[in-house]
Amino acid sequence: MRTVYTVAEVRDAEEQLMAGLPDGALMARAAAGLAVECARLLRERGGVYGRQVVLLVGGGNNGGDALYAGALLARRGAAVTALLLDPDRAHAGGRAALLRAGGRAVAPDADFVRGADLVLDGIVGIGGAGGLRAPAVPLAAAARGALTVAVDVPSGVDADTGAAGEHAVSADVTVTFGALKAGLVAGAGVAQVGELRLVDIGLGATLPAGRTFVLEAPDVAALLPAPAAADDKYTRGVVGLVSGSSDYPGAGVLSTGAAITGGAGMVRYAGGAADAIRARYPEVVVHEGAKPSELRVQAWVAGPGAGTDDDARELLADVLSTDVPVLVDADGLTVLGKHPDLLRGRSAPTVLTPHDREFARIAGAPSADRLASARAAAADLGATVLLKGDATVVAAPDGRAWINRTGTPWLGTAGSGDVLSGLIGSLLATGLEPPLAAAVGAYVHGVAAQVAASDGPPSSLDVLHAVREALRTIAAG
Repeated sequence: MRTVYTVAEVRDAEEQLMAGLPDGALMARAAAGLAVECARLLRERGGVYGRQVVLLVGGGNNGGDALYAGALLARRGAAVTALLLDPDRAHAGGRAALLRAGGRAVAPDADFVRGADLVLDGIVGIGGAGGLRAPAVPLAAAARGALTVAVDVPSGVDADTGAAGEHAVSADVTVTFGALKAGLVAGAGVAQVGELRLVDIGLGATLPAGRTFVLEAPDVAALLPAPAAADDKYTRGVVGLVSGSSDYPGAGVLSTGAAITGGAGMVRYAGGAADAIRARYPEVVVHEGAKPSELRVQAWVAGPGAGTDDDARELLADVLSTDVPVLVDADGLTVLGKHPDLLRGRSAPTVLTPHDREFARIAGAPSADRLASARAAAADLGATVLLKGDATVVAAPDGRAWINRTGTPWLGTAGSGDVLSGLIGSLLATGLEPPLAAAVGAYVHGVAAQVAASDGPPSSLDVLHAVREALRTIAAG
């Protein structure tokens, strides 16, 4: 599990570390790691010697990292040219090192960028905010046609929020130093990051305890439920579903199918698409017309395709009156937006899984800082909030958060959220802590979509059918 930090936390850790190091040592570590990553990329494309490397250099330490890395590449035979956006503020030591190594420093010219084998973006570092300034815009545009490596963060992307300016650099690879920053894994700027590589510069001892995390395959494999020898269908957990209707039976089919694969030992169905469930899933116990609060389950899934009328409101109210974890999605979120009293004061855990428009109904529109928006909503509503997106954010009421990076745009298809709901509901029934159940479910869901998309554009049914293969992939590491 990787921990994610704010810019302020990283800055403080760097200052503590630098207090015990010789001047320039930390920048040297960063530049060395950056040069190694750049050299590896060039070797994959034929080698370092004789390759045209262009540095986009702003003022300050970010530009210094680029200049020192450029010097190391020049010593290996690359032809390195630094385009200095602000010569008076360019890092003096880095500039001198580059010139000594045989590189050159010139005024900005987009023609250099278009002819490069590799472009190193050192315009703005993690302290930058807002969009790029005018002189940098044509350089960032020209870099879109070249192999581009961002130094610590793509210029124009806010390292804390992930907000991206209109002309932000679009990197193929981002090499970040010391720790993951929230803006590299959540927010609109994730699309500009490309492949994310972390260089260790020794911050481990000075970084604080984290509260934001990124799950990786070994973490998920360890958290996924596995039955013990003495378990039976009841001890493995029973999940109930109030999903689907005569108008939207597919939501019931998809959420129930995912619940079957999620690890619970038994699935009860109390939604409005009973015939469709009976026809497709003979193993599911169907309670047509039953009152959910009278059924014994360890977790409920409510809302997908269930409708938004008065009957749906009464059904959701009944589910939320229980003392077990409840996941609310889709139509259920619309009902909660109109009747927030159904949720307020609930003592048992609740998981809400909105996309942006649903989030707006229950908590107001999310800001560019999606992590902060999800955290604020979780604290206000007293629920775990899973905010769907390119990078899905899961926020717990206590302030902890997880960011999922396995998602794919192919999940933007009707019904995929129903699959996610059923999967998380099943994990809740096994006893997994609600925020972790949501984070693990999002991870598995994303991998399933990747598997499903391997043969072409997937449907939500394809994603459902790929869940078992996703679980095998995760278990195999």
